[in-house]
Amino acid sequence: MAEDTRRLPAEAPTPGPEPAQPAAPSAPPRALPPPRYAPGAPRAGYVPPHTGPVVPVVAAAPAAPAAPVVPAVPPRPRTAPKAEGRDAETRGAEVRVEDLVKGRPRSGDSAARRTGRAVRRMVGASAARDVAEATRVAEAVQRPVATGRQIVVTSIRGGAGKTTVTALLGRTYAHYRQDPVLMLEADPALGTLPVRLAAPAVRWTCGDLARIIEPTMQLTDVTGYLVQLPDRGWLLPGSQGRVGTRLDLAEYRSVMVALRRYFGITVVDCETLPSELSRTALAAAQARVLVAPATVEGVTSTRAVLDWMASLPRPLMLPGTVVVLAASSPHMALDVAAARAHLRLAGVRVLTLPYDRHLAAGGPIRTELLGEATREAATHLAAEVLDRAVTEPR
Repeated sequence: MAEDTRRLPAEAPTPGPEPAQPAAPSAPPRALPPPRYAPGAPRAGYVPPHTGPVVPVVAAAPAAPAAPVVPAVPPRPRTAPKAEGRDAETRGAEVRVEDLVKGRPRSGDSAARRTGRAVRRMVGASAARDVAEATRVAEAVQRPVATGRQIVVTSIRGGAGKTTVTALLGRTYAHYRQDPVLMLEADPALGTLPVRLAAPAVRWTCGDLARIIEPTMQLTDVTGYLVQLPDRGWLLPGSQGRVGTRLDLAEYRSVMVALRRYFGITVVDCETLPSELSRTALAAAQARVLVAPATVEGVTSTRAVLDWMASLPRPLMLPGTVVVLAASSPHMALDVAAARAHLRLAGVRVLTLPYDRHLAAGGPIRTELLGEATREAATHLAAEVLDRAVTEPR
């Protein structure tokens, strides 16, 4: 076979480096414009020039899935935060209210008085009469009501004993009655009603509840915002112990109208006269209690308040008013008979609250430590006030 003498075309030679060209004459140096891109940054898209520091471009993280929408709930009021550092030093150590009283709580009656009462009961001098009177008063306190009755307790000045009377009334009604009883504090200026009632904690206030309560709420819904007291009854405080807390008049009206259908009896510890809130509360209540110190000044000031109430055309306040003269000393120099004659206007009833060592010490009220005369006075007062709240002409 003849040999194929054809040759494949030779590969093109690889071009070598071009010969160096003579360098052009160098031009004078010019200032370079600022870089349009950051060194190492991607050049896709336009990035405006800037003269500040270069921020590296970071890829955006994938968006998180949207959270499910949860219906908004009313925020619970927060308690005051604990003081730290310098504030803690200025506040000092916090102690329980019970620890502020030295020794054991004192009984309202002295040992001699308790002994004499025990001897009289042993001989049976007036046991039957006492039982009959106690039964009559208990039936009066348990009197049924068609609609909620609101009782307002106020005074002409602070320190007269209105909070103590409010606590005694509320506890008496809660002890004898089967329907729910509420004690409401309408004196937010550092009122002491939660202390007197031994409230375990203070959560929601009257102003807080006014912004939340609705007509569709049930009693179980409402009591979730109240303080349940150890010995029955409910409490709605006026403040959380903070200075400057105020209770608006519209808030008070809203709460009182809404709570009336839940509680058979509502006892209000109101501001002192002549504030606008106290005057409005007196006019809207079914019964009123004016607490005054058992002194000459207390009687004369209370008479001035009664004259003002008598001058109002509507509503008729005096028929539903009870005056309580609270004794602050075991030796009272006031002539009680003369004071009653001076204050008895248009059906106003005047009662007295005797001096009690347990009440005078302050702090939580323990019913078992009250003097017998104090318990009897509180029960008679509760029966008298409820009778006027039910039968008061409107």
